[in-house]
Amino acid sequence: MQTPTNLAVPLAAELRLPTSWLDYTILGIYFVVVLGIGFAARRSVKTSLDFFLSGRSLPAWITGLAFISANLAATEILGMAANSAQYGAYTVHWYWIGAIPAMVFLGLVMMPFYYGSKVRSVPEMLLLRFDKWAHLLSSLLFAFAAILIAGVNLYALALVVEALLGWPQWVAIVVAGAFVLAYITLGGLSSAIYNEVLQFFVILAALIPIVVLGLKKVGGWGGLTDKLTATHGSNFTSAWGGTGIGSANPLGANWLTIVLGLGFVLSFGYWTTNFAEVQRALSAKNLSAAQRTPLIAAYPKIFIVFLVMIPGLVAAALVPGFGTTKSGYQYNDAILYLMHGLLPNGVLGIAITGLLAAFMAGMAANVSSFNTVFTNDIWGRYVVKGREDGYYVRFGRLITVIGVCASVGTAFLASSFSNIMSYLQTLFSFFNVPMFVVFIIGMFWKRASVKSGFWGLLAGTVAAMVNYFVIYKQGIIDIPTDQGANFVSAMVGFAAGAVVMFAVSLFTEPKPAEELQGLVYGTTSPGMTEPPAPGDEAWYRKPALLGWGAVIIAAACYIPFSL
Repeated sequence: MQTPTNLAVPLAAELRLPTSWLDYTILGIYFVVVLGIGFAARRSVKTSLDFFLSGRSLPAWITGLAFISANLAATEILGMAANSAQYGAYTVHWYWIGAIPAMVFLGLVMMPFYYGSKVRSVPEMLLLRFDKWAHLLSSLLFAFAAILIAGVNLYALALVVEALLGWPQWVAIVVAGAFVLAYITLGGLSSAIYNEVLQFFVILAALIPIVVLGLKKVGGWGGLTDKLTATHGSNFTSAWGGTGIGSANPLGANWLTIVLGLGFVLSFGYWTTNFAEVQRALSAKNLSAAQRTPLIAAYPKIFIVFLVMIPGLVAAALVPGFGTTKSGYQYNDAILYLMHGLLPNGVLGIAITGLLAAFMAGMAANVSSFNTVFTNDIWGRYVVKGREDGYYVRFGRLITVIGVCASVGTAFLASSFSNIMSYLQTLFSFFNVPMFVVFIIGMFWKRASVKSGFWGLLAGTVAAMVNYFVIYKQGIIDIPTDQGANFVSAMVGFAAGAVVMFAVSLFTEPKPAEELQGLVYGTTSPGMTEPPAPGDEAWYRKPALLGWGAVIIAAACYIPFSL
């Protein structure tokens, strides 16, 4: 069993960046623009629907870019670069198996249910399909997970800024938290989404120079693979090398756990039930735009893997034993190490801004989804019911403040992981996977009873936690890596939730057929049969073509990494 190093240990001191007035000017301009977007969006917030779902008025290209930007947080950037430095080219699985198929499934199959039912959140869907107990449990679990993940972004930001710029951790936390808090409380989801579109391009501007200069430093792709093969073995630069059952590989997982644990259970659990993502699609102006949101996002997702994987590989090639105590670096230092050694002033300012933008995008996505679920699904449904609409807008702003403050407190729970992505995948196996099994069975099986939703969700969550904290952490079963343990926990949680749902359904009553319209596959609702918008005959407006195109391109990208 792998024992990760401590994230609370300060990043390597030599990573301090030689920043100049130009770099700080670029950073300052970005923060001014962010706040300007918040003030501009404030004028459009008149109702709770405007604050929490942008009035369901945004075009598909805006929601699509916001969808991918909300996922492209700095925890993803640092975490996937760390994954690459630690595990090699196996990182491509998180994108071409662990994202694209699930994003296509969300757009083609699940968005008609979400958008057609006019729910304001993912947990509310469980209220319609099952009962209030499944709804309340899912709301509490999601709210807790959102704060944990927002805290990861904030804590990682503090460590990075302290290492790169020399700012004290509390200064970085206060500054970033204050800016996220300001533009969300001002303009609600619209402010978060428009800032995420801006942040998407800023992040690309930060990563592309790092990748180009990093490859140049190691002699191109050929030089990179030669160095890594010599130091780490041939499997390090191959997506499927050494993944036979019983074979050893850097990832510590075989093809079965990759395909089922990551490609199906973790991937579908995250992309189809994580409200921080789905919320962007629910804000689209019509069903067609909502379906196209994750499909438009799938195309940049196919290629972003190169921008986050290559820096990790380059760092592993340049520094012997990168990520080990002997090297003086953690795996999370990969991007920062290249920023320090390769980027000139000006470009360095853009890279710093991009990294901060990524942290803020990830934190904003989780905070905005947290305030929606807590206000509508917990407070408005069970605590203070039936108040005027303006009350819930005001409470939404208040709970945003509380959520940001709480994320500061939960941030330090990530301190036992040197690989941020391992921590996030652990959270997803606990919270997203059990919710996915409840959704998928309830959506495709009419006989799933009202009570089965609550017990399936509870059983899946508990089973995943027991597998990770008891069976893996106590060494009852030897699993080589944290990531491998996450894949197994996800499969255990999925299996336990499914078995309990089937068992409970056999002894309890199903929901009446007339109450399942628009909630189970094969039934329809008025929202799911809306006429197409004008111009939807164009090929790029057809969700099926967009979705299958993304799958084909992602599958084709596997070829050079599978040889």
